[in-house]
Amino acid sequence: MDFSAPIVLENRRARLRPLELTDFEALKAVAMDADIWKYTLTRGDDAVSLAAYLRQAIEGREQGLRYPFAIIDRETGELAGSTSYYNVSESNQSLSIGYTWVGTKFQRSGLNRACKHLLLSHAFGALNCERVELETDSRNHKSRTAMARMGATEEGLLRSHRPTQGGIRRDTVIFSIIRPEWPALRQSVFQKFEVRG
Repeated sequence: MDFSAPIVLENRRARLRPLELTDFEALKAVAMDADIWKYTLTRGDDAVSLAAYLRQAIEGREQGLRYPFAIIDRETGELAGSTSYYNVSESNQSLSIGYTWVGTKFQRSGLNRACKHLLLSHAFGALNCERVELETDSRNHKSRTAMARMGATEEGLLRSHRPTQGGIRRDTVIFSIIRPEWPALRQSVFQKFEVRG
């Protein structure tokens, strides 16, 4: 994967483009809600932590560790949040999708699923992946439910996996989607985002 390439992905609901430091003001309008950041590894619900989040995301891309996207809601044209590819392994033909958050008003709107459609399509298509992983804090039942609903398989729990907010180590739940499952998911869970010719 070329981390320097400007990847832009779009379906009828969402547009993903590379996250930029200049997105700070637009993201500030949707990020200032502590509930969004309850189970994330870092916070972004004040100006200082949001600026640090952006800087960390951009540095991750420069180092080839993470490819952060800005999420644009095509219904409103607003910047709604961010998501990323990370743990990209060309030798294993795998990657992870995560660091995902959307503003409260965009939750339960179908926007997150539209983003997952774009990221999965690109991963199994242009990036030739065989496996895509998603992970979440074991306490984040909303996220776990969403991953299961979109057809990801829960594989297990990594105990005391990562340091998280408040100086605690979280347990991480791992989900995955593998290439043989993708065609059926495209025609079921993600059907409304598929382009008709």
